[in-house]
Amino acid sequence: MPRRSEPGLVHIPGWEPYPWLLAGFSTRQGGVSTAYAAGGPPEQNLGYTPQEDPLQVTAMRQSLADALVQSRSAAHAAGVRPDLVTVRQCHSGRVCRVERAQLPLTIEDGRAILEGDGLYTCDTNLLLGILTADCVPVLVADTRTHAVAAFHAGWRGTVERIVERGVEALRKQFGCRPQDLIAAIGPSIGPCCFEIGAEVREKFEAQFDYGCELVTEVADSPPESAGRGADPDARVHLNLWEANRRQLLDAGLRPAAIALIGQCTACTRLPDGRRKYFSHRAEQGFTGRMLSLIGAVAL
Repeated sequence: MPRRSEPGLVHIPGWEPYPWLLAGFSTRQGGVSTAYAAGGPPEQNLGYTPQEDPLQVTAMRQSLADALVQSRSAAHAAGVRPDLVTVRQCHSGRVCRVERAQLPLTIEDGRAILEGDGLYTCDTNLLLGILTADCVPVLVADTRTHAVAAFHAGWRGTVERIVERGVEALRKQFGCRPQDLIAAIGPSIGPCCFEIGAEVREKFEAQFDYGCELVTEVADSPPESAGRGADPDARVHLNLWEANRRQLLDAGLRPAAIALIGQCTACTRLPDGRRKYFSHRAEQGFTGRMLSLIGAVAL
């Protein structure tokens, strides 16, 4: 087995003052996976994809969770080792409440039992995990009640307003107040690379009053042709980051409470040219998965 390296992990700026809060987004660096490495260093594929040994994936997930705890000195000093809960994602608007009494929420090889695209809890020492490889991971925490939530917002989930539904579930179930919530929009395909067709554009413009503000036409014609009328060959790009930011705002969060990582999974590269993230679109479907994690710990 290849030698394991330090798991790649992106921390959320501005969340440092909350010692009880564990949260972060994985990259493809670290781990022991060679399935998508193309002869390069071993990687951190955290999805149970057909090319991987499930036991190896489970071990890499635990290593990432351990690294997240170790990055928070208070949690590390307290000897915290939270339980990881994931969900069988289906590009929906469904969010699932998680309670410690439900554990284990996996079948024998570690795969999730719950089905949906969002998880939320007010129990401590649970890590909620969302898998992505271009879709938008959105993490939410209540600084007053310590409730947390994680959402998988692909374009379908975004149209279904999964983030708004999730914040409403936090309000109804735990009495969370929007002014106490903080949120982070993680690495995902950016407006630079997310080209869509007419059907998806129509769905967004029909669903949201601001839908037309989420799309940008990128002309294939050279710059000197500008001003000659609409380009029939113009490509349309969608800004899922902004779509989910607007949902958080509509749910009542303060603009300053929303952190945007702003790194595109399809085009962000390391200094040596390797991809920093897995990208379903850029790699034509043959790729691994990142894992976004959030949890509250008892200190």
